[in-house]
Amino acid sequence: MFDTKFVVVVRDDLATWQKLNVTAFLSTGIAAAKPEIIGENYRDAAGNVYHPLSAQPIIVLSADKGLLSKIRMRALQRDIRASLYIDEMFSTGHDAANRAVFAQVPLEETCIAGIAFHAGKRIADKITKGAKMHS
Repeated sequence: MFDTKFVVVVRDDLATWQKLNVTAFLSTGIAAAKPEIIGENYRDAAGNVYHPLSAQPIIVLSADKGLLSKIRMRALQRDIRASLYIDEMFSTGHDAANRAVFAQVPLEETCIAGIAFHAGKRIADKITKGAKMHS
């Protein structure tokens, strides 16, 4: 049905609240960068209006720390812009602090909590090779 995939990959050793938090934050990054994937407003039977949602399913996968690093590198190698959440962001309290800590961590020392991107199906599958459906 869709020729693209909206993918979120979270680290498998995170606490449940962290997985949910990371998934939510990363999804907003993709939605902001790709407004064309957002559908129309929802209306209930009484006529109340609700915000639109993604027009396509969001695939949520899990991977270990090593595979997440590979996934990030595969995305970078293919020029696929991604949303990235690193462990240091769990200790901050606002967007400016997140960006500040993000900018300080060297690429090779980054402990990735999650990554998300929107790309063609084949490219998405190659980037996420080895990741499992989150359960």
